[in-house]
Amino acid sequence: MKVFGANISFQVSSFFSENLKTIVSFEKANTILYDAFCILHFFEDNEELVELKRVVSFSQPVLEEPDRAEYGDFQTNADLAGKVTMQLASKNSSPEIVIEPTCGKGSFIIASLCHFKTIKNIFGIEIYKPYVWETKFNIINFFLVNPDCNKPEILITHGNVFEFDFNVIAKKYFTKEILVIGNPPWVTNAALGSLNSNNLPRKLNFKNHSGLDAMTGKGNFDIAESITVMMINTFQHTKGSLSLLVKNSVIKNIVFDQKKNQYTIADIEKHCIDSKKEFNVSVEAALFCCKLNSNPAFDCKEYNFYDNKHSCLTFGWLSDKFVSNILTYIKTKNIDGESPFIWRQGLKHDCSAIMELDKVNGYYVNGLHEEITLEDSLVYGFLKSSDLKNTVIGQTRKYTIVTQKKIGQETAYIKNEYPEAYKYLTRHQATFEARKSSIYNNKPLFSIFGIGDYSFKPYKVAISALYKTYHFTLIFPQNNKPVMLDDTCYFIGFDTIEFAIYSLVLLNSEMTMRFLQSITFSDAKRTFTKDVLMRINLLEVATRFNKNELQADLKILNDKYQLDVTLDAWDSYVKAMTPVNNGQMAMFA
Repeated sequence: MKVFGANISFQVSSFFSENLKTIVSFEKANTILYDAFCILHFFEDNEELVELKRVVSFSQPVLEEPDRAEYGDFQTNADLAGKVTMQLASKNSSPEIVIEPTCGKGSFIIASLCHFKTIKNIFGIEIYKPYVWETKFNIINFFLVNPDCNKPEILITHGNVFEFDFNVIAKKYFTKEILVIGNPPWVTNAALGSLNSNNLPRKLNFKNHSGLDAMTGKGNFDIAESITVMMINTFQHTKGSLSLLVKNSVIKNIVFDQKKNQYTIADIEKHCIDSKKEFNVSVEAALFCCKLNSNPAFDCKEYNFYDNKHSCLTFGWLSDKFVSNILTYIKTKNIDGESPFIWRQGLKHDCSAIMELDKVNGYYVNGLHEEITLEDSLVYGFLKSSDLKNTVIGQTRKYTIVTQKKIGQETAYIKNEYPEAYKYLTRHQATFEARKSSIYNNKPLFSIFGIGDYSFKPYKVAISALYKTYHFTLIFPQNNKPVMLDDTCYFIGFDTIEFAIYSLVLLNSEMTMRFLQSITFSDAKRTFTKDVLMRINLLEVATRFNKNELQADLKILNDKYQLDVTLDAWDSYVKAMTPVNNGQMAMFA
């Protein structure tokens, strides 16, 4: 049956029926429940007492529970909560104070009662009122089943975690062993805001991003990250530890920011869970653990939660470098530096239905399935992340319209020089004007971004930012025109095929792959970013590369793709990458 929208067992319902039957004052009822189960302030008023007594006086069918997954609400099952607390207990964790900042239905509170016999106080905070009731009912049920179990004082508070004053607890119990445990919402502030949720932090720049970063997405942070950082910030100078189930990206961000924040936390660990099995969601997540009130640590050991005897790897800071695998990085760190060539992002237009085209029977066909006639001069071959599967590409399946040769260029010229293209673009002008990104504000009609001289280099070496493969692709011109890439790709461009081929070989080498594997995170939204790619010092790779191996790789490429590239331009290539006296490279492609 259900009371206040919360599940209640027959055993708990029977207890209420027998013990509160003649009680008419909520204060008296609260005293009875405190004496029996040490739960503070069970009822807020007489109305709650009357309603509970009314409902438990007869059976009701269990109503279907609302789907709160959209709020990032993935309730922890009892088995997982039990395994987490059992693991902590096996490491000699003996908390006196247990705090669950978003307690949901109370799985971690029940598991803590099972495995920690030293608890004196428990604090749970939950914004969803039916879960507050269900947590209280579950606690009573636990004590009815386990009457001899230790009964700490328990306070379950209905409220917004971001408005609860945890500092009061930190100050009052700073000499006690504290455990912060739980499973905060796996959702971003933007997602909760779009759902009109009240469970949001105050409007502030969470990570002190610059204006542009805050505007373009870096200000969209994970709610669990905000809660975790709040818990660390509040309790870092108290005895104890923190154990929270969060997305992997949250753990990475906390360890990355630790260099700046210098929180007094150590023994930082990440215990990877199977989110599909535990929560039926496709999200990379783990148990984040750390010891409080310690000399700051700047790395994190990663384990498999289900077999955590030995760490899989260690990631974090090594001197001034942030890496995903410290051991692997140490073996390849010599090529960590600055790329002699500037990595660029592909075209951004946010108008794929209009700007991206197929070619069928001599006609261009857009995403709206319209057959259109265009002047070929503005149309270029086009590649997306999913196209970058082969080592060499000479033909594209898609095309795109390139309206500018540099950012901000006036597009009025299209009307006179390319009337068919102008007629087509103007017909869809409303679609361009509906683009949401602020980067298009006050820009010429049909503006694009990610465009410049570099876009028109005939030869490009590219990689998908989205895929987890450490593989680079060489792109040839098509119909004597350079091929364009979309903004999910990064590339470097060259005027000569030799320089492009040399770069391809070096980038696809075992040395470079291992280096990239040591500094990238496979669960990141974009495995590769410009910052990551700019760390590849190709000059250093070239000086360490075996000439015989290089010659053998060239032969394979020549034979497979009917090329005739030799090492005749190798010295010029190395010279072009060598810094001149002022510290700049001799050439930027």
